[in-house]
Amino acid sequence: METSTDGLADIARAIEAGRLTAVAAVTAALDRIDAAQRDINAFRLVRRDQALAEARAADRRIAAGVRLPLLGVPIAVKDDTDVAGAPTAFGCGGDVPPATEDAEVVRRLRAAGAIIVGKTNTCEIGQYPFTNGAAFGHTRNPWSAGHTPGGSSGGSAAAVAAGLVPAALGSDGAGSIRIPASWTNLVGIKPQRGRVSTWPEPEAFHGLTVNGPIARTVADAALLLDACSGNHPRELHSPPPIRAADAVGRDPGRVRVAVALRAPFTGFPARLDPEVRAGVQRVAACLRALGHVVVVADLPYNALFSASFLPRSLAGVAAWYDRMGDTARVDPRTRANARTGRLLAGLPLTAARRLEPLLQRRIGAMFHDFDLVLAPTTATPPFPVHAPDGLGSVATDRLIIGSCPYTWTWNVLGWPGVNVPSGFTAAGLPVGAQLLGTRNSEPLLIATAAQLESELRWDRARPDPWWLRE
Repeated sequence: METSTDGLADIARAIEAGRLTAVAAVTAALDRIDAAQRDINAFRLVRRDQALAEARAADRRIAAGVRLPLLGVPIAVKDDTDVAGAPTAFGCGGDVPPATEDAEVVRRLRAAGAIIVGKTNTCEIGQYPFTNGAAFGHTRNPWSAGHTPGGSSGGSAAAVAAGLVPAALGSDGAGSIRIPASWTNLVGIKPQRGRVSTWPEPEAFHGLTVNGPIARTVADAALLLDACSGNHPRELHSPPPIRAADAVGRDPGRVRVAVALRAPFTGFPARLDPEVRAGVQRVAACLRALGHVVVVADLPYNALFSASFLPRSLAGVAAWYDRMGDTARVDPRTRANARTGRLLAGLPLTAARRLEPLLQRRIGAMFHDFDLVLAPTTATPPFPVHAPDGLGSVATDRLIIGSCPYTWTWNVLGWPGVNVPSGFTAAGLPVGAQLLGTRNSEPLLIATAAQLESELRWDRARPDPWWLRE
């Protein structure tokens, strides 16, 4: 069995043209998932029977002349997202009841015709840049069996990188789309807050977390973003609509780019790995060659970012843990974070939210002189898959801050960012760089990322399918 080399748009066009049926596309995806599950472990739940029934219904609709952007196309969603009839375990163990309704983002994907083939693995309540847990084991990186794909959307990234599905939905509360995308040679879009629904939550993790696409190409990520964008009437954030796909191939003009290599203030030190730095410099050189203005200029971070992030993040962990009830089985680190989150959920949380406009103004001043920022997505290449095993809370914090200090500030701001692959280490491990913009800047970020892809052609690289060998 071979991995798929078809992208999201490729499959959608083939189905619409009659060269491929939805049943064939979905069956092939399900068979690839089954073949890889033992080794890569990307999925928490596979909807084989339901997905095939939905694919048969899609073929009947196609025969009747119905045309939708993703009609009959298989995709995956992260297991923090409600799919009716399936539990939303969010990486936890225990007896989790099935969701009674689809999340709004799933409703929109279905309305676009997509077939949800399964729910992908994530660490407990999305807290870490790795995808391990007692309830499901270790999700492995398709580029290296001994390394993590990142997290917390690691199952989605692993599924796309391995060619099991052409694209997947992830969520990003501190880098959880961008980090695994960078460590699996993929494009990951963290949209503007409110661009993609988080309903049944009016906002997720007190405004930190957003849903977004992971795909091999900018065009596929933009297609999925368009398909799932929009809001429930009761959500707190609703930015003006965009057409992400229209930005692909559009000339972004002469973009002024700030290359920011200094990490934000954190409680533990972080050192930028030379091979990751080289990847950022590779992207910067490509931007210069394309005619853009590229200048080294650090972002004016300060300790108030941490003061805004931690109460929102940990109060969100506490809320999720408490919602799951006494039957949830979690790691001691999750219980400790939930206890801290309950303590921070009052006045500290209120103060944290009030800091956001101040921080937006502080970083927003940077965009008087620049159009976007280029920064490392992570400080290091992916670490070994078993590195977090058995660590206590402090050691875990050292690991995650040392490897991933660069992404979380943009969650505080609520602004968009895009991971673009920036090459490989000498050991063959993928690394990435992130393009960061101000409010509602997805079209510029996508246009610039697509221009980079046309030069760097990261989409041509595929991992050796070690998981298919006996």
